[in-house]
Formats: sequence, structure tokens, C-alpha cells
Amino acid sequence: MKFSNRVGSMQASPVRKLVPFATAAKKDGVKVYHLNIGQPDIKTPEGFMKAVRDFDESVLEYADSVGSDELVNAMIEYYKGYDINYESGEILITNGGSEALLFAMMTLCNPGENILVPEPFYTNYNGFATSVDVQIRPITTKAEEGFHLPSKEKVLASLDENTRAILISNPGNPTGAIYTIEEMQMLAEVAIEKDLWIISDEVYREFVYDGLKYTSFGNLENVADRVIIVDSVSKRYSACGARIGSLASKNKEFIAQVLKLCQGRLCVPTLEMIGAAELYKTPKSYLEEVNKEYCKRRDTLYEEIMKIPGVVCEKPTGAFYMVVKLPVENAEDFVIFMLKEFRHNGATTMATPAENFYATPGLGRDEVRLAYILNCDDLKASAECLRLGLEAYKAAGNK
Repeated sequence: MKFSNRVGSMQASPVRKLVPFATAAKKDGVKVYHLNIGQPDIKTPEGFMKAVRDFDESVLEYADSVGSDELVNAMIEYYKGYDINYESGEILITNGGSEALLFAMMTLCNPGENILVPEPFYTNYNGFATSVDVQIRPITTKAEEGFHLPSKEKVLASLDENTRAILISNPGNPTGAIYTIEEMQMLAEVAIEKDLWIISDEVYREFVYDGLKYTSFGNLENVADRVIIVDSVSKRYSACGARIGSLASKNKEFIAQVLKLCQGRLCVPTLEMIGAAELYKTPKSYLEEVNKEYCKRRDTLYEEIMKIPGVVCEKPTGAFYMVVKLPVENAEDFVIFMLKEFRHNGATTMATPAENFYATPGLGRDEVRLAYILNCDDLKASAECLRLGLEAYKAAGNK
């Protein structure tokens, strides 16, 4: 039996493909500190659960393909808090941010065309693109430069006649970088000059630290007609399992085209939208407290990681990830070693190899992404496991 070239060329998720090793370790009674996936342990606001519990209809019907009016209106009010003025007909509810990204790529690009993305990037960008025969063209950013963008000249040199869009994550996953207004304006200039779309993945909007100012691409009026904002409740409200995302754009022709795809998959789950509408009514104090907690966790993990000899890591300023260069040749081999062979006080740590967060061959091979989504005590213990695990890895003759 044969399978398509499309699915054959797709990579397995580096975030999830090593899960069987962790599962096996846990079956043996090992405690695994999961720094490999962005699954927060912050409590989901009660409004979501209450709204779902209070649902009392005799039939669970299809929802509108656009999304429920209540959720769309709640999001319109939410965006006003960031001086972004959307109206009905400019927001589509999707099955998570993942579907939003996939639908944007399908709408903007023909097979063989490409999207410009700063690397390292959220690895599923590559998976989504490959699934619809779209290529990712990387703009390489460096840890020693805080993963900020290179010059406009280098950005222009990275695109070609088949480039249709620029895709950024701001704040960045996996880097935690926050782009400055000057960087955003530079990308806006490139988009205007080369007639490109801008897809702005802003699911970590609330996670900005150290007093930095955050600006959304939705605030840049000169590119309003070519900006597409991808959003999600997953990280913001610790509601990853709800699978509620969205696409927003002032370009109503884009929205009309994407709506065809939304109609094809019928609708987003009704109950999840009912719960998500309440999430967007959550007081800002919740988000402020969550921000403080993640800032504390970032500081805790960074301080412990920097005690490990030979590591290189820039302190992130947003999201809840950090990229760490390890003193090893192959980070994936090390991660597997940690799960299969290393134990400290009956525990080990799981990281995500970072090579597949890059499109340029060879980059990231000695790096991991760590998600600081655990409490501070567990973060300290997980970093200790990493330090001792590296010692054991080297002592076993590994490079």
C-alpha cells in the first residue's frame, strides 16, 4: 500500500515523538519533569468550567462556521483592550491556533510557494506548511543577539519571487524574544514593498517581562489590510484542551476566502466556544498574576540552568520557553539518554531537541527548548537532573 509524498515528507513532531520514552519511564515508576511541552499547570479560570456545566439544551447542535456570536463579540471587546478595533466579519473562530495557521497558509499560498519565518520557530509551522506543499524560508536569528531580527537587507535577501507571506511568533516560541516596534516597522516596509502578507502569531501576548512594551501587528495601521493575527485561548487562559483559536484581519476578502475552509469543516465545537466566551471575560487581574508567576519561573529556571558548565542561554523576555545550547553534539541523543538511562532521586527531565525548530540544515543540533511551566521547586529539581544527567552522559563516553 502507498502513502502520499506529502505525508511522507512531513516530520514527526519533535515535541511529541519522544513521548513513548517518557511513557516507558513513568511505567517504571520514574517521575518525569516535563519541560518539553507548553502545557501550563496554572488553573484554568472557573468561568469556562461553569459555562460548560450550565449548558442545558436538549440538542447539541452545529454552530455557525464563523463561530458563535457570543465568542466573537467577547473577542472584539478583548482586542479593544489592546487598541485593536475589530468588528463582526473580521474574526473567524478556529479549532485551535493550529487550524488558524493551516487555513492561513492554504488561503495565501499555492503549492511550491513559500513563507518567510525567523528561525528558530515553532516547529509545527514546518509541519503545517509541508502538509499543503508550502515551503518555509528561514531568516536565521542568533541567541547572542537575543534572537532579534537581522537587517532589512538580510530579510530582503532571504525571500524570492515565490514568497507570499512573513510569519512571526511574537512573543517568540521557542526563543521568548519580543520584537521591537522598529523591527515590526521594518517587516511592514518589506511587506509593502514586496506585496506580502504578515501572519502574526500572538498567542503569548500576555507573557511579556522586564517592563518591555508589547506592540501587536494589529496596531500598525499602514499594513492593516495585509495583517492576519493568529490567536488562541490555550496558553493565555491555561485552556490547551479547549482547542479554541482564531484568525482576525481587517482584510474582509481574506476572511471571506478562509470562510470557505471553515464551512468545509462545518464548525468549531459548540461547548468549547461557550466556555471560551467566558474566558475572554476573565478579569485582567488573572492575567497579571499569571504573568508574575511565569516571570518568577523564568528567573528560577534560568538561574539554575546557568549553573551548568558549558551551557549557552540568553534570558528570554516573553512567552514561557528558553533555548539552551548544551555541551553535546546531539541534543536528541541526550534527551533519549535522560529518559532511558538517567535517574536522580527516582526522577529525570524531558526536554525538546531544538534541531527541528530550524529550517537551515545543521542548526540547533546541540540545542534544546525548555518550557518553564512547572512550579519553582520542580524547576529547580529538573535543572539539577539536567546538570547531573549531562555529567553522566559525558562519563558514559558520549560527546
